[in-house]
This record gives sequence, structure tokens and C-alpha cells, in this order.
Amino acid sequence: MKIKKNDNVLVVKGKDRGKTGRVIAVFPKTSKIIVEGLNIYKKHAKPSPKYPQGGIMDVNMPISSANIQVICPNCSKATRVSFKNSGKDKRRVCRKCGEVIDATV
Repeated sequence: MKIKKNDNVLVVKGKDRGKTGRVIAVFPKTSKIIVEGLNIYKKHAKPSPKYPQGGIMDVNMPISSANIQVICPNCSKATRVSFKNSGKDKRRVCRKCGEVIDATV
């Protein structure tokens, strides 16, 4: 998957279009991502030992990875990500400025 935990991302499509946030969790099997502070829904919790008062809680729900673009830390623009092999490292590269985003193994 081209998006990783702690990436800054921009939502391109959906009810949160145009908003940015940090990736909290990535689910590669379902191609979904949870972004901090975006796609928030209300969850009604019954009183339980974990939540003795119960009530209504805000929960971050997953967003499809197709609706998200990574914000390049070098040029600060929303971009697609490509991969470049250099030796035994596989690096994520910004398609707009050509700079390396980070190294992956």
C-alpha cells in the first residue's frame, strides 16, 4: 500500500473533501485508512464495565484509500506516490517534485 501510518493526507472525495489529517491506522486487505479527526460518526454505547456511564461517543471510521492523496513533506502538495528501487531499498517518491518521501524495505 502506498499510504503509511503517520503520513499527512488530503481527502479528495467524499463528505470531508479538502480536509487534511494524519493517518492513524492502515488496513491493506480492505484498502481502508483511518485519518485523525476525519469521517467521524456517533456511536451509542450502553453502560458497561468499560464505559460505566454509556452515552454517545465520537468514533473515527475508515475511508477508502482511493479517496486520499499523500501530502509530500518536501513540496507540501497533494500527490500520487510511485516507488523507486535503489539497491536493496524500495523508496516512495513524490510524483510532482521527484523527491524521496521515505525509504521502505
